[in-house]
Parts: sequence; structure tokens; C-alpha cells
Amino acid sequence: MSSLQENVRNHRRRAGMSQEQLAEAAGLSVGVVRKVEQGQNVSVESLNALARALGAETSSLFATEVPSPIEVDSSEGPRLMELRRALMPPVGLSFTLTEPERVVPLRTIQRDIDDQHALYRTDRYDSVAKKLPGILRAAETAVALSDGEERQRAVIVRSRALLLTGKYLTQVRRYDMAYHALVRGIQDAREAGQVQLAANGVVGMGWLLLRQDRFDEAEQLAARTAEAVEPRLSGATAAQLAVWGELLQRVASAAMRNNRPDVAEEARRMATTAASALGREHMNFNEHWATFGPVTAETKAIEDLSLVGDARGVLNRADDGPVAGKALKKLGRPSPNNWDRHRLDVARAHVTLGSHQDAMDELTGIKESSPEWLRHQAMARRIMRDLLKHRKRTLTQDMREMAVHLDVAG
Repeated sequence: MSSLQENVRNHRRRAGMSQEQLAEAAGLSVGVVRKVEQGQNVSVESLNALARALGAETSSLFATEVPSPIEVDSSEGPRLMELRRALMPPVGLSFTLTEPERVVPLRTIQRDIDDQHALYRTDRYDSVAKKLPGILRAAETAVALSDGEERQRAVIVRSRALLLTGKYLTQVRRYDMAYHALVRGIQDAREAGQVQLAANGVVGMGWLLLRQDRFDEAEQLAARTAEAVEPRLSGATAAQLAVWGELLQRVASAAMRNNRPDVAEEARRMATTAASALGREHMNFNEHWATFGPVTAETKAIEDLSLVGDARGVLNRADDGPVAGKALKKLGRPSPNNWDRHRLDVARAHVTLGSHQDAMDELTGIKESSPEWLRHQAMARRIMRDLLKHRKRTLTQDMREMAVHLDVAG
């Protein structure tokens, strides 16, 4: 078993590099290298840069030792506790301990799922958490009390409820609960013979794995699924193209984070092919994970530039091509989350190049449209910390308010 600090140190020594040489090759300060080799925490972006400089996959640097026990805040609030009870009820010898739920028509449950998706898109996370327990229990009851074709329809509705639950829980970083919901949702879709719906769940599983830095698994899962569902472009439905494109984007994101740029580039090229075949942004949460189309594909290609630290490359493409204002009117807008993530990449590029006010303008724009989403973004906090650290002039009122909003000490 080896730790992260040992892995980095061993790779560096095998490469015949000093800490100073590694820092220069990675475009980082020598202090970051020292922090890693002393066992202190650094960002995944810094680890990516070190891996590139060492000619290694990022995943090869991660610790493989058993982690030390840490204190975890288990306070989830009443709404998330209710969701936990509905999603993961206690199981006994011959029964499952669940609260009784009245019979609700499947069309009503599906309508409630659609309503919560709409709330999720507008970052109304508290509302989603409050409604999901009842939706899950109603779906469970529908499956338990039906048979034949009606049961199959109930299983499909339950799958959609579980996938929405997994999406919400991944967003708020409750990863173990999210994994449980996504696995059950994918299994339900498979049981009902709904390949498209199951692949939709795999897109969500890929997102979860990426957030856990499980890059190898995310890439392999998405690649194998994309190969299995690859459509004929001439006869594919919009939903089939969207799911295929989303899977390819998961392949690319995982490969880029794992210092496999050739794999990422090919996957991005194929995702762009899917997006071009669609012609514009497409959204149908019952059939694919998020909005997908030419604009989304371009924002993710720009995200790759951000990951490798190409700030000027990000800014050169930030408001051009498919993401330009005129193109947005023609092609449609991506999901708010994807668009906001794109603008975070732009803000990060501005901070890197010392344009603090431009970075603040981007953060302020996101805060105005998606304040709750922004609070959940580790990248936003890193951008704000970098801004506070390097700004030599007095902070503006907007900067102080943003630091408070993101809970970043100045």
C-alpha cells in the first residue's frame, strides 16, 4: 500500500527530477509540490498538472492506503433524512420496514417527477429534497401492488424516480446515497428492457465516478456503454443521439482528467458528431440525462482547455463559435448547470491571467442566475481564494459579498 505523497515522490525520483524541476514542468509553485509530498491536500487540477509533467496517468498518483478515520458531519437535516428513509429503508428477515403510502396513479407520479426535474434545473434543491421521499414511496407502492404490463410500467416510472434522486444526491455530494439510487434505477431500467433509460442512468453513474476521481472506471463504463448503444446516424432519434453524445462526453472528461488526451480528443470528436447530427440543443429528462447539443459539446471542449491550464485558449473560445450570443439564439441554450460551469472556466482563466474584475463579473453573473448552484461548486471557492490571495488592491464590495456567499475567508 502506498500513499499519494509516496506515489508522487517515487514518480518524481524515477523521472530524475527535483521538486523545483517538477514544479516548473507542471507550471506550479514549488510549494504545491512540497505540500503534496508532505501529505497535505491540493486540488485535483494540481494533481493533473503533476501527472502530465511526470508522464503518468493521474489515477496512478492517488493513494491506495486505508484512509485514517475522520470525523464526518452526519447532520443531514429533516428533509435529507426523510429521503434516506425512503431510498434506503431497513430490511428484515422477511420484510422491509417502510411507511405506508397511498396508491397514486402512475401518470401522477410521472408528472411529479417532471415537476421536480423542472425545479432541479432552477437549483431549487430544498424543494426537490422535500418532494422526492413521497415520489419514491409512491413508486415503490405502485410496483408492489401491480403485475403484468402494469408492473412493467410501474418499474419504468420507479427507475425515473430513482435516477432523478441520484442526480440530486450527486449534485449535493451525497455520493453513497447517489450510488445506491443510480444502481437501483439502472437495474429497474434493465429489468423493464429499457436500454435507453439504463444508458441514461450510466451517464449519471459516470458523473458520480468523475466526482469521486474514479477516472479509469468512469472512462471504461462510459466507453463500453457508448459502444453498445451507438446509433446509426441516419435513422437515430434525438434522444438516442443525446445519450450517445453524453456518454462520449463522460469518456472524454474522464480521459482528460486522467492525462489521456488522445482518448479525450477522439471522444470529443465523436461527441461533436452526435451534436452536429442533432443540430441544436435537445432536452428530454425522461430519455437522457441533461440538455445536449452543439453548444454543450463546445463548452465541454473548452473545459478541457481549462483542465490543462490553457487560460488564453479558454478565453479565445469563450464567446466564439457555438457559444457566441448569435449562435445561442440559433442552436438553443445548454442546461443552466453546463452553461454556469462554462462561465466558471472563463472566470478561472481570468484569475489565472490576473484579470480579477473580469473574473468577478463572471462569478457575479452566475450568482445572479444560479446562487444555490454556485454555493455547491468547489471550483468557485478555489477561484475566489486565488483572487483574494493575489489581489493587491482593496477588495470591492462585490468581492467581499462573494466571499461570504461562498464561505471563503479573505
